[in-house]
Amino acid sequence: MNSFMMMILLALILSTILATLSFWLPIMKPDSEKLSTYECGFDPQGSARLPFSLRFFLVAILFLLFDLEIALLLPSPWATNLPEPGLTLLWTTLFLILLTLGLVYEWLQGGLDWAE
Repeated sequence: MNSFMMMILLALILSTILATLSFWLPIMKPDSEKLSTYECGFDPQGSARLPFSLRFFLVAILFLLFDLEIALLLPSPWATNLPEPGLTLLWTTLFLILLTLGLVYEWLQGGLDWAE
C-alpha cells in the first residue's frame, strides 16, 4: 500500500471517529442565553461601550494560534512525494501530538473556560 492511500485511509478513519464522537459527547442543555439572537452574553439593546472580558480575547488568541499551526500541516499531502514519505508522516504525527498536548494543557489550566 503506497503512502498516499495510507494517508487517505488514516484521514477517513480519523474523520469517521471524530464525527461519531461529536454526536455522542455533547450535552445539549439550551438556555435563554444560547437561544437568544446574540449569544455573546451582551444585551443587544444596551450600550455598545461596555468592555469585553479578557477571557474572550484569550480564547480568541488561542483559536488563532491553533488555526495558524494547523495551516502548517497543509503541505503534508504534497510532501509524501518526497524520497522519504515516512519521515514526513513522522514529523506530521509529532506535530499533531504537540498540538494535542498544548490543547489538553490549556484545557486543564482553565484557559478555555468562559466563566470564572
